[in-house]
Amino acid sequence: MAKTRPSHSPLFPLDQAYAQAGVAQPVVRVIAPATIPPPYHSLLVHEQDMTLTLERHHGGPVMLRTLSTTTRGKWYLRRVLLVQEYSGRPVEMGAIRLRLDAFPQKIQKQILKNEVPLGRVLRNGGVDFRSQPRAFVAVTPNPEMMGVFWMREPRTLYGRQTELSVGGRRIGDIVEILPLV
Repeated sequence: MAKTRPSHSPLFPLDQAYAQAGVAQPVVRVIAPATIPPPYHSLLVHEQDMTLTLERHHGGPVMLRTLSTTTRGKWYLRRVLLVQEYSGRPVEMGAIRLRLDAFPQKIQKQILKNEVPLGRVLRNGGVDFRSQPRAFVAVTPNPEMMGVFWMREPRTLYGRQTELSVGGRRIGDIVEILPLV
């Protein structure tokens, strides 16, 4: 289930966002899904929409905070932080690389507004998508990641790299890192 594409690091596309910003990469290692401790395991080892999974776990809506965006040809890359609506507490940092032309214009405009988490945009837009995990990771955060997750010291975080597809066609790559739970 969890195979990494040989041409990409297990943090792709987050590694690209960090490289573009000149930020040092966190230390990452690929791990087996069975080694992910609870509650991270139930939050990461599935093929469901991560936005909905986080909202169910945290008991309410999550909001999007955009950290950076870039467009390269037909690909749109953004690094985001998902936060609890009621507290502002971070619940995920992610990086997404999407083929925007895979979506209708209305969906493209909503994605580019960077106001709503991708999972909610796609669900509300009636897009039948699949999020297939390709790798699970243990991450020792860099200082930047520690800052966005309100951490005082580096402790192991967990995440996943997924491939997004619509109609069996790969249209994106996502990496999702969870804060301490």
